[in-house]
Amino acid sequence: MTRRAYTTDLRSLQKECASNFFRLERLLGDHEAGDERVIALADEYRHFGLLHVEVLERAPYTTMLRITQRGVLDHLMEVPCMRVHMYHDVSLAEVTDFQRQRHFQGRYRYPNPYMHQPDEKLQLNRFLGEWLTHALEHGMVVEAPSLG
Repeated sequence: MTRRAYTTDLRSLQKECASNFFRLERLLGDHEAGDERVIALADEYRHFGLLHVEVLERAPYTTMLRITQRGVLDHLMEVPCMRVHMYHDVSLAEVTDFQRQRHFQGRYRYPNPYMHQPDEKLQLNRFLGEWLTHALEHGMVVEAPSLG
């Protein structure tokens, strides 16, 4: 049986980025550079931490965000952190940095030096989608964005 090379699933990536754009719009509303939204993540029984969505830059066609989660495990592991670019003209939001790694390719040969999955970029954007969906369904805003 021959092994086929991974082919980038551009349709799924664009769908995920479009969904993330609208999730972020729901979480942030009207936002300016310097605004931050803090959302408590919890279910009926447990507190999972605080999701911080910080607007780093805002321009007519793009917004750059930093998204982190702080919680009870901060002293045991690195705090999850990603940078997301929102492209307003095409209504897409894409993960551009994760844990201080940048510029993810659409596909990777496997194995590779960083052990990225062949579809690493799609997986990161799906992770963002799951994170935001959880925040929308179970989160409570702790701080309103600062008025700029």
